[in-house]
Amino acid sequence: MTKIQITTTIKAPIETVFNLSRNIDIHLLSTHQTNEKAIAGRTSGLIELNETVTWRGKHFGLYLKHKSIIPEMDFPVYFVDEMVKGSFKSFRHEHSFKFENGQTIMTDDIFYETPFGIFGKLFDTLILEKHMVSFIKKRNQIIKDLAENPQHK
Repeated sequence: MTKIQITTTIKAPIETVFNLSRNIDIHLLSTHQTNEKAIAGRTSGLIELNETVTWRGKHFGLYLKHKSIIPEMDFPVYFVDEMVKGSFKSFRHEHSFKFENGQTIMTDDIFYETPFGIFGKLFDTLILEKHMVSFIKKRNQIIKDLAENPQHK
């Protein structure tokens, strides 16, 4: 199992950052390079507890689908998206939010397993983990920009 942790500090209220983080439309803004689309379940707006979304996007030259559910949510401090169906053996993304000293600390904890045994592990080590980190950092930068500069929405 691979674990990635990314912490982003944002000068904005916790509720704002939480809602931007679960907004389907904001996710689409940060994924234009992969031509990501929400094609089933919740396809726009704020995803809620027990709702699903199915994404379709181009990664590594292939169009892939990824269906997630929100099995846990505690507004505005925590939510989880977990893969129901997709290319990973397992995938869980925990989103945590803490407000201190006038800013929100957003922490992404991502846990995933690749299929295909040793070949999947090798692909993860050489390519996938770096791709995931870049993908999440880009998403977080969009959230940070929108939260800190709401006039740009």
